[in-house]
Amino acid sequence: MDILELFAWAAGMALVGAIVFGLLGLVSGTDETATIAPITLLVILLGVAPVGVFAFFMAAISAKHITHAIPTTLLGIPGDTLAAPLLRDAQLLRELGVPHIALRKAISGGVIAAIIAVPVAVLFAWILTPFSDAIGAVAPWLFLAAAALIAVVSKGRWRALVALVPFVLLIVALRDGSTAILGTPLSISFFLGIATGPLILDLFLASTPRGRARMRRDAPRVFELAADSRTWSGRMPNPLQVLDGRQAASTAGAAVVSSATFVFSPVAMTVLMGEAFAGRIKNGYRRLTSMMAIKNGTTESTYIAETLIPLIAIGLPLSPTAAGPANPLFNAPPVYTIDAEAGTTNNLHDMLEPWQFLVFGLLAVIVAVLLTYPFAMTQAHRAASWIMRKVSHEAVIGAFAGLIAVICLYEGGLVALGVAIVVGLAGGALNRLVKMHTGVQFMGFYVAVLTVPAVLALLG
Repeated sequence: MDILELFAWAAGMALVGAIVFGLLGLVSGTDETATIAPITLLVILLGVAPVGVFAFFMAAISAKHITHAIPTTLLGIPGDTLAAPLLRDAQLLRELGVPHIALRKAISGGVIAAIIAVPVAVLFAWILTPFSDAIGAVAPWLFLAAAALIAVVSKGRWRALVALVPFVLLIVALRDGSTAILGTPLSISFFLGIATGPLILDLFLASTPRGRARMRRDAPRVFELAADSRTWSGRMPNPLQVLDGRQAASTAGAAVVSSATFVFSPVAMTVLMGEAFAGRIKNGYRRLTSMMAIKNGTTESTYIAETLIPLIAIGLPLSPTAAGPANPLFNAPPVYTIDAEAGTTNNLHDMLEPWQFLVFGLLAVIVAVLLTYPFAMTQAHRAASWIMRKVSHEAVIGAFAGLIAVICLYEGGLVALGVAIVVGLAGGALNRLVKMHTGVQFMGFYVAVLTVPAVLALLG
């Protein structure tokens, strides 16, 4: 494939990813794993070139983490999981009567951090690459350690760590049972079950009398949409002009720090970076607006770093983001695979060169920024109003449920669909009861696939 064809694939798929997920970011509560992962998997299974898959994913996460600030700031409801840490600061700025300022600070911080994160993450991955063979050799034990670490630093903490044991055993039992029936191990169905666990649990509860009664509403939900206010005329403002000098520097600093890490929870990093770089500002208004820029910037940089560093340096999904939304880039049989027994990979790590990750990653981010930043700055109020009045959340849920069913049936028929439902119910229940989020559950899946066989081999 020549260079022009590579750029054509990357630019075209980045455009698609930015449009689709720029719009999905407007829909509140659309979890990244439950939306980005299945659609990325579909793109892979449709036969899109590796560079196109990579550009699609990078544009998707960049676009979504810009537009998710719209419902968060203007409606007071989180756009997705990573928008939740922004909610309190956004609400306080709404009470001050400046939600439009909160929005502009947030999305401008996201733009700066996204552009910084790609080269920093690629550099850090390049530093780690010489150690990739050693890391791969101890991968079964790294997954075990990473699963324990991510569980302990999650909201569930020790409860999530303890719950890993029965969850891993469930995965092992289902995997062995489905392999005995089908003659080949399932992978995609486990992945989809974990990714959409809360959705599957809610659908199951809605089918029971008690669950349906609990979810029933007597009237439509009412939201107060902040007034539209534009403080400029003419051309689009520069993100560096929307943020003052200290805010831009703090956002850039937080982006550099969070782009050099890849094993911590993105939500935890978002809170930590906000407190570290803006927590000591005395003026309340400046602290809140700085928090919006730094925190939303961190949502971009952590997702980019936690995708690029494991993908370039190791080829194994050794981060919460890599194990969650970015998992199809590592493991999407039969196109991308991880051979647990041989310790080898056949995924984007092997198919793209480091310079391609840098160039096409930046290209995808720039495409996403050029599409979503002007849109969010000028059309946020109109878009938020239209989404809340016209878009049915039930229709969005139904569309994703249908997509999950189709992909599962493709992989292994009714057996695969049953596996996805069982895993989804178990994962959704653990998420709700012990706060064991999907990142922990994905690491549990790899413990079941890689670590458990290694332990059995030692015992044997």
